[in-house]
Amino acid sequence: MTDVKTFGDIKRPMYLLEEDSLRRNLSLINGVARRADVEIILAFKAYALWKTFPIFKAYINATTASSLYEAKLAYHEFGAQAHTFSPAYTDDEITDIARCSSHLTFNSWSQYVRYGDVARKENPSIQLGLRINPEYSEVETTLYNPCAPGTRFGITADKMPEVLPEDIQGLHCHCHCESGADVFQRTLAHIEAKFSPWFGQVKWINFGGGHLMTRSDYDVDLLVSLLNDFHKRYPHLHLILEPGSAFAWQTGVLVAQVADVVEDKGIRTAILNVSFTCHMPDCLEMPYMPTVRNAEQVTLDSTPDSKSQYVYRLGGNSCLSGDFMGSWLFNHELWIGENIIFEDMLHYTTVKTNMFNGVSHPAIGFVRSNGEMKILREYTYEDYKNRMD
Repeated sequence: MTDVKTFGDIKRPMYLLEEDSLRRNLSLINGVARRADVEIILAFKAYALWKTFPIFKAYINATTASSLYEAKLAYHEFGAQAHTFSPAYTDDEITDIARCSSHLTFNSWSQYVRYGDVARKENPSIQLGLRINPEYSEVETTLYNPCAPGTRFGITADKMPEVLPEDIQGLHCHCHCESGADVFQRTLAHIEAKFSPWFGQVKWINFGGGHLMTRSDYDVDLLVSLLNDFHKRYPHLHLILEPGSAFAWQTGVLVAQVADVVEDKGIRTAILNVSFTCHMPDCLEMPYMPTVRNAEQVTLDSTPDSKSQYVYRLGGNSCLSGDFMGSWLFNHELWIGENIIFEDMLHYTTVKTNMFNGVSHPAIGFVRSNGEMKILREYTYEDYKNRMD
């Protein structure tokens, strides 16, 4: 049995997925799909722990892929063909991707011209679509904004022909990143204003990911209302959403341990046996400040003197100088071997990790509803070595 408050029995780096939290999210997503009569599918780019797919299949029927390997994961491990989009397909992968896909979205006209017939020849039942760009997004971080000026994603309305090719059955639009229903409401107005002339020529619209419907402050009722109203205006269209973060939002933690404490110029750093750049890359890329259990994020100059002795910067164990986050106020002096628990570390993190510096990779554990823990994956030197073959 595992104590989910402190994970005191965990003495090595480990991602821990919690079944109860996962099922909570899946139930909410399934409820939205039923209430709004839409299809909501899992985006592997945010979550791809395939050993948990049997749980997912009780709530959803399909997944979305962005590459050949993700399409193969959908086909072989989830057991259903993927809804696939890639910025650019290639000659050596397109037939395998088409074989593993139920829907295939092209990013540009040149990609459609090059591979449309190839995909349909390989898979006659495949449904082809086009990614569109409404030239509107409220994503503030440029790294994550798919509609920023000069974007490489999608076709703008001025480049669309008046009549679509007969084999184009759908449109795909992705404009969000961990966004609320109010953002979707404003974005939807732009999508409709730009592309409604083509809605009558297609059978489905995929509104992409970034709909963070499992966040506690998300207005689920507004999302359902927006989708139902859209149905009334375009009753022939099948609607698809493909969030990634929403499925794994707050479903698990990364447990790390303090390996050392060093000090320079009055700044104390607790060096951990995990790395931000290797194991929590979004913290440096987004930038995204994680929540640390039983600690408060502070600035050094705002900390009361009586408590300043318990302020630490958290540092990773790679050779990258900027591999740190800080500062954090604890209620005690940290000790070597103590667990540091990073909240909400399952979405994106588990699929974006790397083995830079050969840093030991955290294991992946699964805490069942009864408190029992199962190890889904452990990483060894062989995993690092085999990547270099």
